[in-house]
Amino acid sequence: MEIFSIQAWDMLLRWIHFLAGITWIGLLYYFNFVQGEWFKETEASAKSAAIQKLVPRALWWFRWGAMFTFLAGALTLHSKGVQGGWGVFASSWGILILTGSVLGTLMFLNVWLIIWPKQQIVIASTNQVAEGGEPLPEVADCTAKAGLASRTNTLFSFPMLLFMGSASHYPLVVTEETSYTTLFWVLAIIIGLIEINAIVGKPGPMASVKGVITSGVILTVVLFGAIGLLV
Repeated sequence: MEIFSIQAWDMLLRWIHFLAGITWIGLLYYFNFVQGEWFKETEASAKSAAIQKLVPRALWWFRWGAMFTFLAGALTLHSKGVQGGWGVFASSWGILILTGSVLGTLMFLNVWLIIWPKQQIVIASTNQVAEGGEPLPEVADCTAKAGLASRTNTLFSFPMLLFMGSASHYPLVVTEETSYTTLFWVLAIIIGLIEINAIVGKPGPMASVKGVITSGVILTVVLFGAIGLLV
């Protein structure tokens, strides 16, 4: 394989996608399964110190992991379309990889448009209180919205990882009778409603670690089942 071949470029993109993705999702699970639960049990002073020193560092790796995962993934899909023709996405591989990509893209947007902006306010408020000031009035709302978006990302990560892995390793039988329009709208409605809830709703069963894991498994079964029935 030539060093500057298209195959080398594709391999580089996949390597970046995997490396950044592991960093991103690993920190997502750390925030939801470890740090969040610790915050519920620890003293206010320890929580304040963590928000001032630990959280900003973790969020730096978290958001840039999300950015490079998204960019490498988008470039990989573009390269695939250019090399194989855009019709390659009208296949079992295309259906699965695009569904996973939509979930991953929403997760990326949740990080940069909700979680990170809201967490900046939480960190600023904590620093202000540590210096003897008053907490920012919007901090409680920001904490709740960042938490819900983070829980939603955890929920989405379960089916997203399955679809990404199954695209090349669990081919579906796509026939001429497959209605891509019906499949699109069914998936769009399910995923769209959950994302709307991430913006304006409540955590519901996702409030607990057990609940979000259970919800993630259920969503995975629902989405994969819907694809299996409609393809």
